[in-house]
Amino acid sequence: MTTETVSLFLALLAVVAQVATATAIVLFVGGRFSPALRALARQTAQAVAPSALSLAAVVAAVCTVGSLYFSEVANFTPCKLCWYQRYAMYPLVPILGLAAWKRFTRVRPYAFTLASIGSIISIYHILVERGVVKESASCDPTNPCSLIWVNRLGYLTIPTMALSGFALILTLLAISRAGDRLDPSDSSPGDGGCPPDNAGVSRQRRSEVHGHR
Repeated sequence: MTTETVSLFLALLAVVAQVATATAIVLFVGGRFSPALRALARQTAQAVAPSALSLAAVVAAVCTVGSLYFSEVANFTPCKLCWYQRYAMYPLVPILGLAAWKRFTRVRPYAFTLASIGSIISIYHILVERGVVKESASCDPTNPCSLIWVNRLGYLTIPTMALSGFALILTLLAISRAGDRLDPSDSSPGDGGCPPDNAGVSRQRRSEVHGHR
């Protein structure tokens, strides 16, 4: 498998991550104004939340393997900013993996902090690549942070892919958090998202009991 094939595959995964993140944002923001979007957002959160931490761990693992492929197989030397993004991404694999395995949700704030820091560094790296901001003095002149090793689909460079991964991880962490606050009884399939009339059911059962007496 060539580097071109692998980089295209990772770029397509980044697009999927971007679409998923954008969809979640639309549902969240739109749900504040549209009851239909609010109901859809609730249903989506209820469906995704139980496996959100596992999915986030998979995203972190794929990003880690992809970065190691670029440096160890494709021989793309990581710059200083690449290393900083790795420092934020690599610990997320064991942290999120353990959280998903043990259902230890208390680590979410730490994972959220790492992913947020990584996102900020990725954005800064993208701006350096595009020439929007000047390269910092911490970057190695022999391996500048502005050097673009990969450019797929016209805009997907390595830090752009990293940002896509960080953004999806943040989205999944938010969904996991939202899932804790959702009551599954708030909605059920086929009832239009309306809560079940437990009181009515109880009254019906009481009347049936009295009818048999």
